[in-house]
Amino acid sequence: MASSPRSISSDEKTKEEEVILEAQADPSIDSPPTTKDGSSPDPAPPTAELDGGLRAWFQVVGSCLVFANLWGFTFAFGSFQSYFELHLLRSESASSIAWIGTTQVFLLIFGGVLTGPFFDLGYYRGMLLAGAAIETIGVFMTSLCHEWYQFFLAQGVLMGLGCALLYIPGMALVGRAFKKNRAIALAVTTCGAPTGGIIYTVIFQQLIPRVGFGWTVRIMGFVMLGMYTLAIPLCLFRVTNVGNLSSGTKRKLLDLRAFRDLPFCWYTFANFLVFTGYMIPFNFMAAFGETSINLTQSVSLTVIIAAQASSIGGRLIAGWTARRIGVMVPWITCALTAGILCIAWIGARSKSSFFAVASLYGCFSGALIPLPPSVFPVVCPDPKVFGARLGMAQGISAFASLIGSPIGGALITRAKDGRENFLGLQLFSGAAEIAGGCLLLGLWVLLVKRGRGGGTKWI
Repeated sequence: MASSPRSISSDEKTKEEEVILEAQADPSIDSPPTTKDGSSPDPAPPTAELDGGLRAWFQVVGSCLVFANLWGFTFAFGSFQSYFELHLLRSESASSIAWIGTTQVFLLIFGGVLTGPFFDLGYYRGMLLAGAAIETIGVFMTSLCHEWYQFFLAQGVLMGLGCALLYIPGMALVGRAFKKNRAIALAVTTCGAPTGGIIYTVIFQQLIPRVGFGWTVRIMGFVMLGMYTLAIPLCLFRVTNVGNLSSGTKRKLLDLRAFRDLPFCWYTFANFLVFTGYMIPFNFMAAFGETSINLTQSVSLTVIIAAQASSIGGRLIAGWTARRIGVMVPWITCALTAGILCIAWIGARSKSSFFAVASLYGCFSGALIPLPPSVFPVVCPDPKVFGARLGMAQGISAFASLIGSPIGGALITRAKDGRENFLGLQLFSGAAEIAGGCLLLGLWVLLVKRGRGGGTKWI
């Protein structure tokens, strides 16, 4: 008889949650450090065992502001995509414009994996300061751009490199400051992403008609500078819970044996497909509203804001559900539903239906970011290769984020009346997420059959 969610022992569930949250906090973790003679190193300072307190919650607020900048600007790229297509870069295709935003996302994720070891060595202060400076400079340089290659270098490459330095410290500092309430702290931190997307989209929406593109982006830069001025001192407020964590241990970035492990390959390919379609609606809904159903620029951007706001609720609901019935059920449900909503987007020909589809998509797609790392300890239970394989899976997903929107943009056609036809883009985005959801269903069956769920189907 199959076990129910409530039949799992509390000790087993607590142990699994600790592994999950440690992985989310520090993706570079590979194996317990040892000294040259094979013995365990000296224990970390007592402050490494912090569990909340005012100091730790200051770090949560600071990291939330960091995420509002590095992910928020990414979620706001849909407003740039629409404006570039219709005004500033009208001679460029939607696909080529999309490369600007996806390059930033790719460098954020893939670069974050590569910079993880620097955090282990204790360079988190330098990473925060350098990353904030580089990203802010990238915003101000974007305000001066006029050609596609200039936007690609400033907004895509320069800002992406800055985000790569901020990604791991923004998450790991919080993860190491909590034990009992770590899940809550990390949830609050990641909610900074859609919150930042709302802030920057509203700024773009309200200021573009008044002061033009250049000064709108400069004001965004000043807002970013102000948030980092507050965020970094909060992140570093009396920080004593992180030092040199490497302990002389050489950490692997690759474990090629992973490609002979069927659950890892299945997980990675499924997540790749989901991420291929994930950002496409956020990047193109504003352009769709203006060109296909004749909404004003302001109303089209309001649709994006609604999607980002509902994403916050989606993340929190999915996390609450996952703690009760496991990760796989909400992950599969959200992936399949998000794909179906992309198909339903085809029929959104009025303002009300467009708002409804966008809001629902934001809610269900919001769960697709925090859930995948939470189930990875079941996919890869070996702590000796856990960090390397998690980094590999995230790095491969970064390539999906890189190519998804440009492929979708290339599928946009122009009708005889001059309107853009988004049918190919909508079908591609929906098919990718539905296919990924179906593979996740297969992954669930595979994990249960191989007994990696600890004797329960509620993984």
